[in-house]
Amino acid sequence: MNENKSSFADKKMIIRAIKDSFIKLSPKTQMENPVMFLVYISSILTTILYVVSLVGIRDAKPGFILGITIILWLTVLFANFAEAIAQGRGKAQADALRASKKDVEAHKIPSVDKKDEIIKVSSALLKKGDIVIVKAGEQIPADGEVIDGAASVDESAITGESAPVIRESGGDRSAVTGGTTVTSDWLVIEITSEAGESFLDKMIAMVEGASRKKTPNE
Repeated sequence: MNENKSSFADKKMIIRAIKDSFIKLSPKTQMENPVMFLVYISSILTTILYVVSLVGIRDAKPGFILGITIILWLTVLFANFAEAIAQGRGKAQADALRASKKDVEAHKIPSVDKKDEIIKVSSALLKKGDIVIVKAGEQIPADGEVIDGAASVDESAITGESAPVIRESGGDRSAVTGGTTVTSDWLVIEITSEAGESFLDKMIAMVEGASRKKTPNE
């Protein structure tokens, strides 16, 4: 089922990228990349030369000029297609991360010693320093440090790793990320990030704001 869904998404992305390849033929868009802009201008000039050669004004055979013209236009379209695919994948990654960062009900407690005094609040209202308890099957509401308990945590939504990892208080395995899910036992977590400053927020901003680095030739 997941494979079929992924295949459908890939096909949809490719179709969209093909459309964008032609939309990106706008001179304004092409000027953003000096190297491809030169190829773009060359494509236009060779197209004009081909049309002129058809009416008898020629320095070379029309077939030869047409071949060069086709190669140049295909180069421009392929570059546009590759860029559109990269942008599509970036958007898909951002959407997947955003889906993991959904607002959930958090079980806030006054302290480690008062695990039964649960106050249900929205994860969006949690602040740095708040303490929450998360049990098996529940999603960790925000980034934090485990201060009590030990449990298996499914981090596949963040890392892509299918096998759950152990998170426990103390040591170097105490950090947890909002959006991951506790799969066994329970954890008492002290929130370490303010709203909008979590690992997922930073990842989404990085993916959405990422731009292709230009080469020295560009």
